[in-house]
Amino acid sequence: MDNRKVGNILGISSILTVIISIIFFLIERGPNSDIYLIIIVFSILSILGILFAIFSWKMSRYLTFLIIGLIGNGLVLVVAFFLRLAMGISEP
Repeated sequence: MDNRKVGNILGISSILTVIISIIFFLIERGPNSDIYLIIIVFSILSILGILFAIFSWKMSRYLTFLIIGLIGNGLVLVVAFFLRLAMGISEP
């Protein structure tokens, strides 16, 4: 398989992790949601998305997927960090 094709697939996968995180948040919101599950899912998906973006850049050398993937997944990881911080502050 061509390296550019694999790089494009990994780049699209890194963007898909951001979209999946947003959809998961919209499904799981509300007063009865399990916040720790949301934090775990956000963290796993964002770390996978960052890895996909880096591997995509290594394979295809397109900066677009790297920049979009790193910014999008970085923002999701920051949201997960702030959720974890808020849960740590609210517990006695």
